[in-house]
Amino acid sequence: MKIAIIGTGNLGLAIAKGLLINNAITSLYLTKRDTSSLEKYQEHKEVTITSDNREAVMHSDILIFAVQPGHFTAILEDIKDLLTEKHILISTITGYKVPQIAAVVGDHQFIIRAMPNTAIAVGESMTCLCSNVTGSKRIAIAEAIFNKLGTSLIIPEAQMQAATVICASGIAFWMRLIRATTQGAIQLGFDAAEAQQLAMQTCLGAASLVIKSGNHPEAEIDKVTTPKGCTIEGLNEMEHAGLSSSLIKGIVASYHKINTIEKRNIL
Repeated sequence: MKIAIIGTGNLGLAIAKGLLINNAITSLYLTKRDTSSLEKYQEHKEVTITSDNREAVMHSDILIFAVQPGHFTAILEDIKDLLTEKHILISTITGYKVPQIAAVVGDHQFIIRAMPNTAIAVGESMTCLCSNVTGSKRIAIAEAIFNKLGTSLIIPEAQMQAATVICASGIAFWMRLIRATTQGAIQLGFDAAEAQQLAMQTCLGAASLVIKSGNHPEAEIDKVTTPKGCTIEGLNEMEHAGLSSSLIKGIVASYHKINTIEKRNIL
C-alpha cells in the first residue's frame, strides 16, 4: 500500500512506527513542517520525508491525516485538486466530522474517520472507524490497515466522540492506574523497576484474561476474591474511596470537554 501520513506529530509518528513494524506499506510518505525530528526514518528505504503535502499526495493512494484541527481545512484546500478516484482519505482528527471534510473535497471521495490510540506504535491500538456512504466501499481497506496495528471497530459517527474518550484518552487513564499500582508496590517494599514490571504485566494479564476468555470482568474478579480474604478487603477499600465512581466521572468529564472542543473546532 502507498500511504502518506499528513502531519507526523505524536499520533502520526505512532501510526508510522506501527506500519513499519508490521511491514504494512510499499511506500510511506511522512510530512511535517519541520522534518528534523523525522530524519532517522530516512534509513527505511520505503520512507520519504517531506514538508510538501502535495508531493506526498501525488505519490500515495491512502492519505492518513493527523494534523491539528485548526490546520486541517487549509491542508484539504491545498491538496484537493490532486485528489483522484484512487485516493482514500482517513482522518484521525478529533472533532472534525465527515461532512466537514466532504464540504471541502466533495462527498464523492472515499472519506473515513479513524480514532486510534498511541498503542498503535506497538501494534495494540483500539481503533474506531466510520465513513461517508462513498467511503463505506473502502472501509475494509482501513480495517485491514488498523487490524495490523491492533483491533478495529466500525461504529456510527455519532459515537466517535465517546470512542475518543474511551480509547484515546483511555490510554492516559490506564497509565495512571499502572502508575498508582507501581507506587503501591514500592510502598510494600519493591524497588521502582520491579514495581513497574509487576504492575505492567498484571495489567496486561488482566486485559488478556477478559479478551481471551470472553468473560465479564466480575467473573474473573470472583476467581480471586475469597471470603474474608485480602483481595475483597482491598477492593472494598478502593470502592469506599470512590475508585469506580471517580473513573466514570473522569470519563464523563472528558466526554463533556471533547464536545466543547467540537463546538469550537479547536484543541
